[in-house]
Amino acid sequence: MSRSVKTTPVGIDLGTTYSCVAAWFDQHNRVEILPNEQGNNITPSCVACNEKELLVGEGAKNQITRNPTHTVFDVKRIMGSIFNDTSLQKDMESWPFKVIQGSSDKPMIVLEHMGANKEFSAEELSSMILKKLKEAAEAYLGTTVRDAVITVPAYFNDKQ
Repeated sequence: MSRSVKTTPVGIDLGTTYSCVAAWFDQHNRVEILPNEQGNNITPSCVACNEKELLVGEGAKNQITRNPTHTVFDVKRIMGSIFNDTSLQKDMESWPFKVIQGSSDKPMIVLEHMGANKEFSAEELSSMILKKLKEAAEAYLGTTVRDAVITVPAYFNDKQ
């Protein structure tokens, strides 16, 4: 006879600027926003590389002024876009990080990590943010998170 392990499903709002994770608590009869490792209810939607490590969330945002060309934000705006999209090209003018044309006209973000340039898709960087939120939820709940609902903006198209 197998025992079922109770897991707490969570909801994640993957935002353009900030993200958060929440869970339903039966004993309180409500949803509560879960804090990240710094105790904040929101986590910056940023990813950065420096000479030693890959940073996600608070760590990435905290070093943006020292390392702007290797700190990515607004990554959700890139998801599902093609490189030659007019709005993407306009956004690229204001970003300090480098976006190049990958295969099939897919925009790729270039970050220097441990002395080498690495290309990341917007989806890969978003998954790093989602993983950070999942880890924060697991640390707070003291259990493994196996299920999550992720918000999708109403204006997202099918590719996004």
